[in-house]
Amino acid sequence: MPKTDLFQDSPQPPSPSSLPGASPAASPAPKGTTQDQPGGVRKGRFGQDSTKGIVAKIVLLGLVDALAVYVLMMLFLSQSWGALGVSSAVVLAINWIYLRKGGLPAKYLAPGVLFLLVFQVFVVLFSGYIAFTNYGDGHNSTKDDAIAAIQLTAQKRVPDSPAYKAAVLTKGNDFYLLFTDPDGKATIGSTGTPLKEVPNAGTDSAGKANSVDGYQTLTFQEIVANQQEILAITVPVSDNPADGTLRTADGSNAYEFKPALTYDAVADTFTDTDTGAVYRDNGKGAFADGNGETLTTGWKIDVGMENFARAFTDPSLRGPLLGVILWTFTFAVTSVALTFALGLFLAVTFNREDLRGKKVYRILMILPYAFPAFLSGLVWSGILNPQFGWLNQTLLGGATIGWLTDPLLAKVSVLVVNLWLGFPYMFLVCTGALQSLPTELDEAARMDGAGPWRVFRSIKLPLLLVSIAPLLISSFAFNFNNFNVIYMLTGGGPRFADTDRDIGATDILITLVYKVAFGQGTGRDYGLASALAIIIFIIVATVSAISFKQTKALEDVNS
Repeated sequence: MPKTDLFQDSPQPPSPSSLPGASPAASPAPKGTTQDQPGGVRKGRFGQDSTKGIVAKIVLLGLVDALAVYVLMMLFLSQSWGALGVSSAVVLAINWIYLRKGGLPAKYLAPGVLFLLVFQVFVVLFSGYIAFTNYGDGHNSTKDDAIAAIQLTAQKRVPDSPAYKAAVLTKGNDFYLLFTDPDGKATIGSTGTPLKEVPNAGTDSAGKANSVDGYQTLTFQEIVANQQEILAITVPVSDNPADGTLRTADGSNAYEFKPALTYDAVADTFTDTDTGAVYRDNGKGAFADGNGETLTTGWKIDVGMENFARAFTDPSLRGPLLGVILWTFTFAVTSVALTFALGLFLAVTFNREDLRGKKVYRILMILPYAFPAFLSGLVWSGILNPQFGWLNQTLLGGATIGWLTDPLLAKVSVLVVNLWLGFPYMFLVCTGALQSLPTELDEAARMDGAGPWRVFRSIKLPLLLVSIAPLLISSFAFNFNNFNVIYMLTGGGPRFADTDRDIGATDILITLVYKVAFGQGTGRDYGLASALAIIIFIIVATVSAISFKQTKALEDVNS
């Protein structure tokens, strides 16, 4: 029998192209290549786009470019040159990415990177910039805009002003006032739109202008139905705010109003025509008189570290802020500890192999996790209501315990409700971690004489912490900014008595930032709120970095 080499190449069957009479064109194409299709379009896994794909790309890119052109036109008209330059560069980059051949990864990554830059990077950078400004109520524009706004708002009726006959017109969703002066000249205007003469206005028998082509004249019933909007109309006489405005109190007659504060552009001052008080630029984005009284409208300026200093030096904020910081740490740490302890206890309890119906029990345990947190907060606020809540009225027989009004009880209530909302998450995490542990370790420990508690304390818990520790850190960061349960349950209350700000015993830093930013108590102050948000970021980042370092050490010990 001939000797056979097992490693000898086996004979290959002849290819179809080598057979007698076979044509080279009949040979199959290699795997992964493309073949020409009718119409001259190549199709295949790595070939060019199909006709439908090319058409779809052109249509979608055309829609994007049409929207981009509109946005660029609006930016050009508003003279936002920085935004115009950035937007133009982005549009050109998008067209270059999707019109060139190749670069497939860039085509997939471009949308995600663009949205990341717009909704994450830009927001973070802008918030950081706002923290170093006085941006907020009365300080949200430029100085020129503030001067114009002061002149428009500080208006008083001119004594012995001639009466202008007025008619109310509408165009689209905007209201206009049509005036007839004592000389019979008709003019039209609206808030922000100065008076413009109307030579061909329609008139009634008394010579009052009452109609203009392209506008609809309101009837008396329609004027009554929209009287709030009509009474708010302030028509500038000209582009110069110092020339005054025309206003109506009844929709049929109007009178002249002039600014009660006159502006001197050379001296950069406002003078009160009644009292003679002079208001000058105080260097803090507002006009102030000699006594420090400021005009309501100011402008946005850079203030450096002033907002950070205010957080710890303002008497109305310093004391409450320190209390809020301490309670925020207490709330976050206690919430993580309680939810982890209860979740781990239930996970160990319902992980027994001989337990019947454990699937049903597990479903019941995660039910609180299925409800939105803000809805659960509202439900619990009703249950714990001191006067009408189910807990006091039904379970405690009509007691009047202030679960949400007493500072200490309110904090306990918040922790209990957050425990109810948070333990299902820890239950799921711990259940998965327990089921991933090898059973051999448990069996070996028991054979060595270790009891259940010793097995759990010395073997299971250390192994669990290796995998769960990062989740505990993320849970701490979540509870540090757990806005829903605080705001929906207590609204941050009960309120502190030693401050004029709306700050309470259960407020955490994120609810305090919300109240500062959106004007609960002292008006909106976006600059201070952004500074507090940066402080929150620094605290969470520091705690997370230290915790992850300890987690790494824990992994080294157990490895």
